[in-house]
Amino acid sequence: MTTPIHDDVIGVPLEELDVSRPEIYQNDTWQPWFERLRKEAPVHFVADSANGPFWSVTSHQLIKEVDTNNSIFSSEKGGISIVDLVTPEGQIQGKNFIAMDEPDHAKQRLAVSPSVAPKNLAEFEPLIRKNVIDILENLPVGETFNWVQEVSIELTARMLATLFDFPYEQRRKLVHWSDIATAVPQVTGDDSIDMQERYDELMGCAAAFYNLWMAKAGQPPSFDLISMLQNNPETARMNEDPELFLGNIILLIVGGNDTTRNSISGGVIGLNKYPDQYQKLRDNPGLIPNMVAEIVRWQTPVIHMRRTALEDYELGGKHIKKGDKVVMWYLSGNRDETVFEDPEKLIIDRPNARAHVAFGFGVHRCMGNRLAEMQLRVLWEEIMKRFHQVEVVGDVERLSNNFIRGIKDVPVRLHPI
Repeated sequence: MTTPIHDDVIGVPLEELDVSRPEIYQNDTWQPWFERLRKEAPVHFVADSANGPFWSVTSHQLIKEVDTNNSIFSSEKGGISIVDLVTPEGQIQGKNFIAMDEPDHAKQRLAVSPSVAPKNLAEFEPLIRKNVIDILENLPVGETFNWVQEVSIELTARMLATLFDFPYEQRRKLVHWSDIATAVPQVTGDDSIDMQERYDELMGCAAAFYNLWMAKAGQPPSFDLISMLQNNPETARMNEDPELFLGNIILLIVGGNDTTRNSISGGVIGLNKYPDQYQKLRDNPGLIPNMVAEIVRWQTPVIHMRRTALEDYELGGKHIKKGDKVVMWYLSGNRDETVFEDPEKLIIDRPNARAHVAFGFGVHRCMGNRLAEMQLRVLWEEIMKRFHQVEVVGDVERLSNNFIRGIKDVPVRLHPI
């Protein structure tokens, strides 16, 4: 089942369909744009945009083809975002392992991947549950409040502080740095952003983590990301390379924040939009693990990932040239009608929910996907013990952003069991 394409999109010439426009994500009107591209041009070229010329890849199958072919499609050549940032002379431009090709990518990634190994995830679960219970038990029952601030952001901030062994009382700084990392005009559509002020804030982040690094230097190995980086030969001297240091820290902060935070918010929105699914959850809380995968598919917190072609390549019948910018629109792949039946609907027992592309594929598949899923699972397990409904009682406010599908405000009221 597919939805009819909106008239305003039908009237746009195909060559002018530019899905990098941030406002379609803020207004949540992106669906018909991608539906048309999947039908008419799943590999589609835009010659002129705020982000320059680029190819859009919008079908599930072709996204996987690009994402798993890292010998042809480079993360390092142009970065992972549609934006081509020009760094002013004298400023540090962060570089990180997700924006590296092999073999450098694997060396850097392997330094921190033990933090989310199955054994360590099992050790995290009691801590996550303790934080979830504390947050839920202290929510204002009978009052309207912003779910994003009180639950989504608070839980991820606590988890990030734990992962980094960052001062707990300053945990909201981590969320702030994550937010400004993607706050550039080409991503948000906001030309009033002060890029020097943004840079100064990121330098403050770098300084805080450099101080944390030095405080841990020479200490016995411990279970946190900074210690793991220090005790791996490939990253032990990362602090001596300012670009690599800032880049990897920001990557780990954004990766640990945005996916989980916006999926927590998106899940509440989805269950309220489809009350039959909320009832299905009440009737069978055992559906929570599958529901988590479906929430991630339905929300798709990372809208796109960018690659650069290292050589000419035929993709979906179109000729990609060496040096071309190729953008995989994960949000569109997760709405592909040929893969997901009734894709616009949140269906918590969807049999192929885990077929989503929200975490990427291949060597760059999201390292922390299991940790994100665990946080969502534990949260919903504890919600269902306490509340008959987390009711959305006002308008949802979304962020203008073509990279992170961010949610700013979800006004809710709790209905205890």
